[in-house]
Amino acid sequence: MVPDVAKGAQTRERIVELAAGVFSERGFFGTSMTDLLAVTGLQKGGLYNHFAGKEQLALESFDWSVGLVEARYAAALDGVDGSVDRLLAIVDVIRGLCADRALPGGCPILTTAIEADDTMPALRDRAREAMTRWQRLIGGTVKAGVARGELRPDADPYEVATIVTATLEGAVFLSKLYDDDVHMLRAVDHVAAYVRGLTR
Repeated sequence: MVPDVAKGAQTRERIVELAAGVFSERGFFGTSMTDLLAVTGLQKGGLYNHFAGKEQLALESFDWSVGLVEARYAAALDGVDGSVDRLLAIVDVIRGLCADRALPGGCPILTTAIEADDTMPALRDRAREAMTRWQRLIGGTVKAGVARGELRPDADPYEVATIVTATLEGAVFLSKLYDDDVHMLRAVDHVAAYVRGLTR
């Protein structure tokens, strides 16, 4: 019994991983059940054996996709103490995504937020939650930096978080639209200079 449960969990995880790549490239509405069956190699009954439907699979695929990026943040921040170095490490994760994308379609938050909007509130809410975690990571780092005297006392955590995320997500959009990472690289360099300008 235990091996069957373990095998089922592995199969489910593999489906989520494969579906995440398709959703990342084509979006929720652009991805058909036929696409999902083709990439997973399952029959419709096999897919429904693990998921209630396309929406549940999309939600779990989104969580898996965001988890990939968040794992990169965690690895980049491991052992980094100074607030400026931590902020630059966060920015460098985005730079690294140009050369080594976590997913073929780019940032899962941006893709999902644009497409889901009011037509799919569950996915929109997931995207909002993920973005909020990213903003809190940045804002919390700024707040700690101000408290330790590493950053200027007028460095506002909310403002910095908005500027960093909006600039980088806008660059993701341009890079995807023009199929050219130069937009992301320019934005990353600009944000890095902005971060350094926050020091006392």
